[in-house]
Amino acid sequence: MKRETWGSRSNFIFAAVGSAVGLGNAWRFAGQVYQNGGGAFLLPYIIAILAIGIPVLMMELAIGKKYRLGAPSAFAAMNKKFEWIGWAGVIIAFVVAAYYSVLVAWVVNYIFASFTMAWGGDPAGFFNNTVLNASGSPGTLGGFSIPVLIGLIITWVVVILSMRKGVEKMAKLVKWIVIIPVILLVIMCIQAVNMPGAAEGIRYYITPDWSALGNADVWRAAFGQVAYSMSILFALMVTYGSFLDKKSDIPKDSLVIGLSDMGISLLAGFVVFSTLGYLSFQSGIPIADMNYQGVMLAFVTYPQALSVFPGGHVVGVVFSLMFFFMLFALAIDSLFSIVQAVSTAVSDKFSIRPRKALYGTCIACFILALLFATKAGLYWLDIVDHFVNEGNLLFMGIFEAIAVGWMVGAEPLRQFINSTASKKIGKWWNFVIKYACPVVFLFLAASFLYSNIVSPYGGYDQQYLMVGGWALIIATFVLALVIPRLTRKQKGTEVQP
Repeated sequence: MKRETWGSRSNFIFAAVGSAVGLGNAWRFAGQVYQNGGGAFLLPYIIAILAIGIPVLMMELAIGKKYRLGAPSAFAAMNKKFEWIGWAGVIIAFVVAAYYSVLVAWVVNYIFASFTMAWGGDPAGFFNNTVLNASGSPGTLGGFSIPVLIGLIITWVVVILSMRKGVEKMAKLVKWIVIIPVILLVIMCIQAVNMPGAAEGIRYYITPDWSALGNADVWRAAFGQVAYSMSILFALMVTYGSFLDKKSDIPKDSLVIGLSDMGISLLAGFVVFSTLGYLSFQSGIPIADMNYQGVMLAFVTYPQALSVFPGGHVVGVVFSLMFFFMLFALAIDSLFSIVQAVSTAVSDKFSIRPRKALYGTCIACFILALLFATKAGLYWLDIVDHFVNEGNLLFMGIFEAIAVGWMVGAEPLRQFINSTASKKIGKWWNFVIKYACPVVFLFLAASFLYSNIVSPYGGYDQQYLMVGGWALIIATFVLALVIPRLTRKQKGTEVQP
């Protein structure tokens, strides 16, 4: 079966940037900053992108490009004992696709709400009571939230219709929906920083608490955010690399993707924290005491910023529609990439036609997503997101770095990366993959285990953390070891430098 390609370098760049830039920047980044001491989070985050994120991105794109296969088959082509590493990434991607699609469904609701700016003066109440119909605890599912369920159906219909023609057609679509949300964020940022109290919010955002830098939880959250936002360590960038042509410049492309992701996250942070400063000014409650959950933070502050746009109600409606429609477009692009990682792995492994694998993947993800569309969905999404992004992805970092750095050797992959690079990467990259990554990921994973055993995450009962957290981690790696035994892997073709 002939392997598809992106069609052009610009198609790949826009698709990869679109994958990296999405709700993770607008939703998760701001929430992680807020929950980890404001400015204290920024320095670890920037270090994580530059020192680990971009080198690992190069590694995964190179693996995909070299073997021209999805993650499991590519790792198996590298060494037949490594197939399970690829499957662990695919399983993580599958879970992320399920709950991420519910986030997209929330955005769908805000598109419809934008016609009347239905959140009025109480964005928090609108989010909790109208959109989510939130129950009191994870154990009280309470049936489906109908608005979320409708939004979820719309989301998956759009995914199937957009992806069924293949990656090149999908990339051409993505090209037109990446830049406009950035322009809108810039406009919103200009508006937000001029609101009363914005200066206090910005101060909270950029002023580091140096004592917090000694807290392993802050560093772990930063590295988890980088992995989630840059789409590394869960099969996605290996898959995207498999559609690259022979002449693609991996170091240059990785730098563009990583810096674009970081820049847009920082920009979104100015919008959110300027608005928090405004809310603090209005209410008299200090920013640190507002106690917003990460998810709620974005879905409260953005509507609040749009509500106070100059020009009156009509201007607010127009900008709300533009913003949430473009946020939907950017988010759906990220969802495309996650689904692509799963469906490509299934297609390569079981010799299923790509379109059939896509349909099966979308149906399975939709079924799992139904849990997060219940009235307790917010709680389960919070638990699963925490254990996936601060647990599973750190373990994946350990396994990938050891497999490439120690068992296969980083040098052959570095030479492959340099074979078409306009500016070669030095042996510092070998050091990062072989030594820095395993040490950093091992330390942070140990910190994750310790802190979550000593103190239950989010104050949830242990029974819910066992089901949505610990059991999920165990199941990920057990299934990853079992799947390679189901059939003989399909042997891939290596692309020679």
